[in-house]
Amino acid sequence: MAFAGAKIIQPFALHDSDPFNKAKLSTITSSSPFLGSTRNLRLLQSAPTAQPRPASASRVVAAVSDVFKEKKLKTGSDLLLTKEEGLEVYEDMILGRAFEDMCAQMYYRGKMFGFVHLYNGQEAVSSGFIKLLKKEDSVVSTYRDHVHALSKGVPARAVMSELFGKKTGCCRGQGGSMHMFSAEHNVLGGFAFIGEGIPVATGAAFSSKYRREVLKEADCDHVTLAFFGDGTCNNGQFFECLNMAALWKLPIIFVVENNLWAIGMSHLRSTSDPEIWKKGPAFGMPGVHVDGMDVLKVREVAKEAIGRARRGEGPTLVECETYRFRGHSLADPDELRDPAEKAHYATRDPITGLKKYLIENKLASEADLKAIEKKIDEVVEEAVEFADESPAPSRSQLLENVFADPRGFGIGPDGSYRCEDPKFTEGTAQV
Repeated sequence: MAFAGAKIIQPFALHDSDPFNKAKLSTITSSSPFLGSTRNLRLLQSAPTAQPRPASASRVVAAVSDVFKEKKLKTGSDLLLTKEEGLEVYEDMILGRAFEDMCAQMYYRGKMFGFVHLYNGQEAVSSGFIKLLKKEDSVVSTYRDHVHALSKGVPARAVMSELFGKKTGCCRGQGGSMHMFSAEHNVLGGFAFIGEGIPVATGAAFSSKYRREVLKEADCDHVTLAFFGDGTCNNGQFFECLNMAALWKLPIIFVVENNLWAIGMSHLRSTSDPEIWKKGPAFGMPGVHVDGMDVLKVREVAKEAIGRARRGEGPTLVECETYRFRGHSLADPDELRDPAEKAHYATRDPITGLKKYLIENKLASEADLKAIEKKIDEVVEEAVEFADESPAPSRSQLLENVFADPRGFGIGPDGSYRCEDPKFTEGTAQV
């Protein structure tokens, strides 16, 4: 199945008077196979030039799943997920929120160092996409990567230990907050510089295609998710990789977590056209704009995008309009964003929305959800205890994974690590 025609939903009381909206509506509500079809490309090219939008304007376009439509016709059900799926997604979102809240506590107690960027408010994007993946699928993240790693299955204790800089962390304490990595779970890293992970994700997707088409591994239908923010979408790597992915029909989904702010720069002030999803059709791939505060809508779009990639139909660009509930990092006093804006999005908490849906549709009771919350509290507490009690990395680990042949620098003539020599600094200067 492919993307059906888009429809307008109104989660935000924003962007009502933009004259371009009406023109764009006429281009995307057709029944074409997906939003990036050739027909829609022609229509988009003939649309009037977008006018600058006021900061108070917004609207969301969400793709509707053909699969879901057919399911409704066959079953008569309006439910967007099963009880088991709903509880799994709720647990994942609660884990992400509770883990990040604990990170804030530990940071201010001096257990973590450097910059720590929290994910509060954006859980619908991570859970909505990653919980639909297979273990063999890959995820590439940003500096805001803790929750992506958790959603992909990296144990909370391994992520917390990494944040504590301990040897039991998923990167043995050498990555820290911004560089979560797990080969076992195909988490290919968090990246501190914006845009840095997109080429890595594109390469991972190329690897999947190469294995399937050249090495004839018929069962290799692995896909890659590349997560990044709105600020990244003005950088060259973004455009280069969109072009390459579309040219080679790579099995990748570019997921823009548009939380409306690039550190302290408003998205509406930093780009000539704030509608990021439109950059997909420009390269010949579907572009979809979805309410990133609603995990059910995100899941519907994610199903279609992942399905297309797995079937060999190429990449998709998905813009998830979301919002972070904390500052850019824990070092950010968050004084630049309008308090009214923050209050508005706080009322749209994605966890509260899913909880309401599960209870109203009798997919879960209050007791079921309370049990999940209690379980997650225990998981997070145990993760902190484990991290706190874990050993720090040995000094001999310092030069590992730096040189292909550590004997050229890291190991002395007697076979011991130079970094264990009290005169290590003096010795390196002579070398």
